[in-house]
Amino acid sequence: MKMNKFINDNFLLQTKAAQTLFHEYAKNMPIFDYHCHLPVKQIAENKKFKNLSEIWLGGDHYKWRVMRSNGVDEQYCTGSTGDYEKFLAWAKTVPYTIRNQVYIWTHLELKRYFGITDPLNPSTAKKIYDQCTEMLQSESFRTRSLLEMMNVKIVSISADPADNLEYYRKISSDKKFKIKVLPSFRPDNAMALENLPAFNKWLDKLQNVSKTDIKNYHVFLKVLYGRHDFFHINGCRISDHGIDTAYAQDYTPAEIERIFNKARKNLPLNSREILKYKSALMLEFARMDHEKGWAKELHIGALRDNNTRMFKKLGPAAGFDSIGDFEIARPLARFLDKLDASDQLPKTIIYNSNPRDNELMATMIGNFQDGSIPGKIQFGSGWWFLDQKDGMTKQMEALSSLGLLSRFVGMVTDSRSFLSFPRHEYFRRILCNLIGNDIEHGLLPDATEEIGAMVQDVCFNNAVKYFGINI
Repeated sequence: MKMNKFINDNFLLQTKAAQTLFHEYAKNMPIFDYHCHLPVKQIAENKKFKNLSEIWLGGDHYKWRVMRSNGVDEQYCTGSTGDYEKFLAWAKTVPYTIRNQVYIWTHLELKRYFGITDPLNPSTAKKIYDQCTEMLQSESFRTRSLLEMMNVKIVSISADPADNLEYYRKISSDKKFKIKVLPSFRPDNAMALENLPAFNKWLDKLQNVSKTDIKNYHVFLKVLYGRHDFFHINGCRISDHGIDTAYAQDYTPAEIERIFNKARKNLPLNSREILKYKSALMLEFARMDHEKGWAKELHIGALRDNNTRMFKKLGPAAGFDSIGDFEIARPLARFLDKLDASDQLPKTIIYNSNPRDNELMATMIGNFQDGSIPGKIQFGSGWWFLDQKDGMTKQMEALSSLGLLSRFVGMVTDSRSFLSFPRHEYFRRILCNLIGNDIEHGLLPDATEEIGAMVQDVCFNNAVKYFGINI
């Protein structure tokens, strides 16, 4: 049997039908990355990166996790060690990542952005580092050009309600730059009563940006509605939330007012009070979204910041999160039902981090489709720990069996890296291979224009229609 070359033209495409679908329909579709964490300031300023380490290793908790697992000292991950020394530590780790998705991402990114086909290892590290660093000094490798290189048309980046959105406005005012860079409304800090000093520090920031004395819950809500309006004026059409599970506790307005007052005074709260408060706010955020026709993203089930020692040292999003095992179905059903009962349920995308919940999510969305638009409630793409071949395949298998894959709004990078966009290609190849295998086994007709058009819809068109953002 002939061995296939690593990341060749038909990488991940196991059948002729899959190859036809990818090369003729999926490959050249534009990208709408509707959930990511790119540093918008770097797009506004069209940043030039000084070397490969700066663009590739900074802030990438995926790489940090496997480096730590490989026995690399923290100074080479988040410490003050020199850039090349960090890169060399990464290059020494890469050969040990075989069968982890970061091995594929690493070489896919080197190939697509820099044309490098050599495997990264200690013997190739210096050559690759020098070549990429030299290329990064070119105007064609600044942040905006990197987005254009990957055919990105729209990017939606998570932004806090207290953000003044100055960089989004700066980008929007530059008529020569054709890519839409939009904020998404991420109000997680508004619900974070587990850390009252941090919550109150954030409230002070919100007071400053809104020029309002937030003296009670009523005023707090008014400010949040105002910030939501401000985001809408600045092009936002998406909200997103990172939550353990859905919050759907019963409460009274008086209870929420009392809980907020206690929080503002830094008085300790019990778990029941925190859940009631989160339940109240999540319903308010959903009503805001419904009123403006936004879509809501619910990223459910990550168990965050598990390592207390490293959290104190590095803060959140540093690679110490894992899959959680929270109760999902009952509270999620109650949350969606409360909104549906009052005709205030917005377009909603639900992501799970635990693969055990695939069929749960795929059946849950069917409970609240109302015929108003195709796929109003979506089962989100394989996310975080599931954004690899096995995770994405199982997510699409569950959606295909229990819902409509044809109405799926597709892939997101959920990334902080400007080199992460080949993950859309990775997803598209997996999608085409899944459908191509069905064609090969006679479960679907040949790769006709009808099936090709469905692939293009999942890659790009469905998301554009769903979010209502003009290109």
